[in-house]
Amino acid sequence: MPTISSAPKGGRADGSAPAPPVAVLGECVADAFTVPADSTSGTGNGPDLPTLGLEVLPGGGPANTAVALARLGTPTRFLGRLSQDVFGRLFRAHLTASGVDLGAAVTTGRPATLAVADLDAEGRADYSFHAEGTADWQWTDEELATAAAAPMACLHTGSLALVRPPGSEAVERLLERARERATVSLDPNVRPLLVDPAVYRERLPRWCAAADILRLSDDDLGHLLPGLDPGAAADVFHGHGVRLVVVTLGGDGALASLDGERLRVPAPPVEVVDTVGAGDSFMAGLLHALHTGGALGGRLDGLTPGLLAEALATGAAVAAATCAARGANPPWKHQMGGQRRG
Repeated sequence: MPTISSAPKGGRADGSAPAPPVAVLGECVADAFTVPADSTSGTGNGPDLPTLGLEVLPGGGPANTAVALARLGTPTRFLGRLSQDVFGRLFRAHLTASGVDLGAAVTTGRPATLAVADLDAEGRADYSFHAEGTADWQWTDEELATAAAAPMACLHTGSLALVRPPGSEAVERLLERARERATVSLDPNVRPLLVDPAVYRERLPRWCAAADILRLSDDDLGHLLPGLDPGAAADVFHGHGVRLVVVTLGGDGALASLDGERLRVPAPPVEVVDTVGAGDSFMAGLLHALHTGGALGGRLDGLTPGLLAEALATGAAVAAATCAARGANPPWKHQMGGQRRG
């Protein structure tokens, strides 16, 4: 497994002033995994009732990315709306223990979003969502202006926060404002059971015009541009304005296109427990390497093919380590082989 790059404490890899943190905007989701039950529950009123066990773990694509970034050593601020229920307390404990800054998070009385995951034999999750009226989608322009006021090298967002009303349009407006002072990174993370993919397709040109980095899975690509191979799809997204497109391909690694120049990295071999959070962790590894290399903060003008190749390899390694653990439980920096720099 490759080592993870890190800057000297308090600064960048080249010894210059520390870069502002990466801000991650989006939802926290309580991931409930089904656990087969061997017993039944007796009620005293006829036949015993069958039971189903649930193991609840903290999740949600943006929250997963924030946790993975912080565990790798990147200063990370989470911009989320956190409930005050039992799941909200779970999210806060998880994010804080991983080193994520919650100073800009909003506390709300609305309930947390719940997703029930059923894993197939290959560890892939099939979700059912309980997301109506929950905390994550209620952003206002005023809340976002306050949450995103502090300096940041990059604003990363995506998943349902970009498409769930009523807050999604406010998030889009924030991207346009944030672009003036930070790199903008997006991961659509298409959820067809909750939002018609046509909604993503309609909004994607606007997102690409605001973004510098676009990460999609091959499944996302199948929903958004069915029939196009990753390279051809990347050219479509470049045409809308985004400079760096990364398509993750599961066990086949990842393809990146920087202004049309292609790079490919393999996926490290791993014994898969499940794939929950793998794409989110890939994104974190990518952003960690770009942040350490000083490429974030603007329009990726300092991004070289060499740094991009290192960032892709880091993303692939972090994703593989996440696949080796149950749920979205990304690795810490010391578990990735130590430091290369500093």
